[in-house]
Amino acid sequence: MTVPSAVVVNPSKVLDVDELRQTVTALLAEAGWPAPAWYETTREDPGRGQARRAVEGGARVVFACGGDGTVRSCVTELAGTDVALAVLPSGTGNLLAANLGLTHDLIAGVEVALAGGTRRIDVGAVDGECFAVMAGMGFDAEMLAATSETTKARIGWPAYVFGALRHLRDRPMRVSIRIDDNPPIRRRARTVLIANVGRLKGGLRLLLDAEPDDGSFDVAVLTPRTLGHWASLAWAVARRRRRVPRMEVFRARSVQVTSNRAQPRELDGDLIAPGRVLRAEMRPESLWLCVPRPAPSPDLADSA
Repeated sequence: MTVPSAVVVNPSKVLDVDELRQTVTALLAEAGWPAPAWYETTREDPGRGQARRAVEGGARVVFACGGDGTVRSCVTELAGTDVALAVLPSGTGNLLAANLGLTHDLIAGVEVALAGGTRRIDVGAVDGECFAVMAGMGFDAEMLAATSETTKARIGWPAYVFGALRHLRDRPMRVSIRIDDNPPIRRRARTVLIANVGRLKGGLRLLLDAEPDDGSFDVAVLTPRTLGHWASLAWAVARRRRRVPRMEVFRARSVQVTSNRAQPRELDGDLIAPGRVLRAEMRPESLWLCVPRPAPSPDLADSA
């Protein structure tokens, strides 16, 4: 069966765009698919316009090849459509791929889409932008802002550790957090994460129960005040403890975080404009994602 497709690629994240194009086109041709439409992102448009044109051009699968920003831009445009997203990670973060066990190998990534396995996942919406991993206000966004692209390109995700160390002693923010229609709660927090999945950069799993298709956010409120608090929190996360000190977790379909002062904010590891408010709404099962088909059970294999 021929399936029209398109590739949205961030050329700054790919060593050789021409080689990428040849490889993807050849793999699709072997499977009987037509040559994909090709769209390169720009500084002014990191992927939304390209993904929109791909949908308007009739694509049924859109390959997103780039970092977290490229993937998130495609998520925003494809959410609510019947067009499937296939992730071909090439940046340093690749949070969606890491959380859903997607391959970092180009050829295997294309073959996942060719095999036809798909899964509906939830996305969150903030000010008209969508996210598939998590939104955050406070320390996590400060860490991203403090991490240089040069360092990320040289050493990969450990670069974020250096960005984090610069802000461990920053003062907390006073926040009011409204979970669904409940009365707001007030905290002195370092960061608030509104998560669709639970894994952070570097493979650390912060939220053990977060699932991408359960229709709810897991909202983590982190309140460390000293280096000792940070150390205890990090140790518990590294050990995959269910109870993490200085962290509260709430479940929600809508969340509004209001700070006493403007704070850095991020969506899926992508900085957005600072603000005093971060409001997220759940859009359940609104994105089709290409995922590996499950292996047949041994009983089925034996009976075949």
